[in-house]
Amino acid sequence: MKKMRIMRLLVMLSILVIILSACSGNNANGDEKSSEKGGDVYTFKVSHVTQESHVWHQTALKFGEELEKLSDGRMKLEIYPASQLGLEKDMAQQLETGSLDFGFLTNAYMSTRQDSLNAWFMPFTFKNLEEAVKMRESEAAKQMLEDLNSQGLVGLDFIFAGNRHILMKNGHVSSPQDLKGKKIRIIGSPAIQEFLEKVGAGPTAMPLSEVYTSLQTGVIDGIDIDLDALVTEKYYENAENLTLTNHITFPSVIVMSQKTYDKLTTEDQEIVKKALKAAADWGVQEAIQRENKNLEELKKHGVKVKELTDTSAFDSIAKEVKDKYAEKSPVIKKFLEEAKQ
Repeated sequence: MKKMRIMRLLVMLSILVIILSACSGNNANGDEKSSEKGGDVYTFKVSHVTQESHVWHQTALKFGEELEKLSDGRMKLEIYPASQLGLEKDMAQQLETGSLDFGFLTNAYMSTRQDSLNAWFMPFTFKNLEEAVKMRESEAAKQMLEDLNSQGLVGLDFIFAGNRHILMKNGHVSSPQDLKGKKIRIIGSPAIQEFLEKVGAGPTAMPLSEVYTSLQTGVIDGIDIDLDALVTEKYYENAENLTLTNHITFPSVIVMSQKTYDKLTTEDQEIVKKALKAAADWGVQEAIQRENKNLEELKKHGVKVKELTDTSAFDSIAKEVKDKYAEKSPVIKKFLEEAKQ
């Protein structure tokens, strides 16, 4: 009888352990628990391709601060910079499965998945970064984010690295003739590639990690680049001729895994949106301020800077690209119309 009572007690204890284990939840990344203040505790993951000094990483840090503040410490953010979790296609896959919660993905990569995002790459649409940033609040930009739902992603916002310019090993750019036959590194994007092909260059897509060595060894003649990346990646060590062309702008598309989003309460979803908006607002202003700072930094390093003030030599090519993409996409057409207002 004594042995029977012991056996019954052990069975009851086992059942109790199972029940207690079932009551402890977990989020998409296996780190969620109840908070004494009410609500679940989350540790989210975010990834991007840039170095820690880049404005996108600084914006991610700001996002983490805002999340923690607005959630009373229930939400924290782990940041994985410089492609630590793989290439952007790997990040996108992780977002789709829910193993990654947020991504600051380049618009260049995302434009290969959603055609309307090529709107940001319509040549010579913005004279400066301030003009580009204003379009973040446009109806067309909001539609681009909403359309990402079909990919299992929640489009949250756009932030910017800056407008793009041309850095060359030899010479500056004043007309398409200066780019003819030159191998120019681009980050893979249909619109960017088409524009450079039409000006006679040889656009060469390659990951950011390969650019420094490719410039050094002469595999490429130049790069299409924003000033923040030019400073943080130190490409000026291998090419010294910078033409400020402002030929396109360069956003990051901030997305969230739909699987992660759906697991949050309505209240927590709003906290995430508010935190991200505050961080993105800070990030775009920081990017604008960095434009002049980065330019002065480059000049200190001996970079020869020339501004392309007359873009008329590119007008016919720019119009051809814009007309083609506007005809393909009503969103791009709307974007270009709003940009003129």
